[in-house]
Amino acid sequence: MSIIDADLAPPAQLPPAAAPRRARQTPRDNRVSGQPGFVLHSYPYKETSLIVDMFTREHGRVGLVAKGAKRPHSKLRGVLQTFQPLSTSWSGKSELRTLIDAEWVGGMLPLEKTALLCGFYLNELLVKLLARDDPHPALFDHYVATLNELAHNEPAQIVLRKFELALLKETGVGADLTRCTSKRGALDPAGSYVVDPERGPRPARAGDNWPVVSGKTLLDMEHEDYADAATQAQSKQLMRFLLAHHLGGAPLNTRQILIDLMQL
Repeated sequence: MSIIDADLAPPAQLPPAAAPRRARQTPRDNRVSGQPGFVLHSYPYKETSLIVDMFTREHGRVGLVAKGAKRPHSKLRGVLQTFQPLSTSWSGKSELRTLIDAEWVGGMLPLEKTALLCGFYLNELLVKLLARDDPHPALFDHYVATLNELAHNEPAQIVLRKFELALLKETGVGADLTRCTSKRGALDPAGSYVVDPERGPRPARAGDNWPVVSGKTLLDMEHEDYADAATQAQSKQLMRFLLAHHLGGAPLNTRQILIDLMQL
């Protein structure tokens, strides 16, 4: 395991057959079966069990107790790994449910080297910014696509910027970057703007302490076009600022490691 796994814990194209199968839920015992999911983080619980933070397609981020998962002959022992597509089943009503089963689905390339660090960064963002039991199926699909892009060595800076913005939008805190909040109109590509974390873009003013970006950068970001080097540089600073705000100042361990290693 990587050293980062202690703080939080690999993937070509997810086969269509392994993508979203409708989970079966029995109201009588609150059982969910066959739910696509990924382990975001796990840690020991008592002597032989684990508590697993799982990101699922139809139920969002859920907390699961994997009883006996650390026992040598447990069928869960080698399955609950990060970045592995799983089919999961659980039951219970409380905040921590009981994991009944988890099966490896397969079909994704492993993450290696820098891509692996980026994967841990994605997981840390999800753990810290997603509320429990809040479904985000579109974000789940974006997460799978992002893991695939990283595994295929797509440019990490661009892949991460796209996911960061999608995460803020899917959780309801990301503004429309094509509209000026003060003038209530479209952005001027040649204009200079700051992005209010609670409202959205407005024209930059003298004395602003927030990152100043061009209208073109904001429009490029909205359209997932990061070909321009200026867009890459400005979007990095902007997303770092916006994430810090919505995290309430909580540090991102993996972000700092990535900054130290390769200025992502």
